[in-house]
Amino acid sequence: MNKAELVDAIVAECGATKAAATDFLRAFEDVVVENVAKGEKIVLSGFLSFERVERKARTARNPQTGEAIQVAASRAPKVSIGSTFKKAVKG
Repeated sequence: MNKAELVDAIVAECGATKAAATDFLRAFEDVVVENVAKGEKIVLSGFLSFERVERKARTARNPQTGEAIQVAASRAPKVSIGSTFKKAVKG
């Protein structure tokens, strides 16, 4: 399901207009991205949680040459699946 299909499914589920559903989805994305980028965790209990993780600097190996290389510290997004969602998918 792509974004347009998701909007159509939201319209069918709740009866909102397509424009309202599109605006809601866009606003949801913006709020999640903005707040996670600031380091805040967003939790939708039982469904999903979004957070930013800090990765420490480390030494890795080049698989072709075996040479040790330094990997810089970085930040990355992390999405975790909630228990209710997992149970629904597993059946």
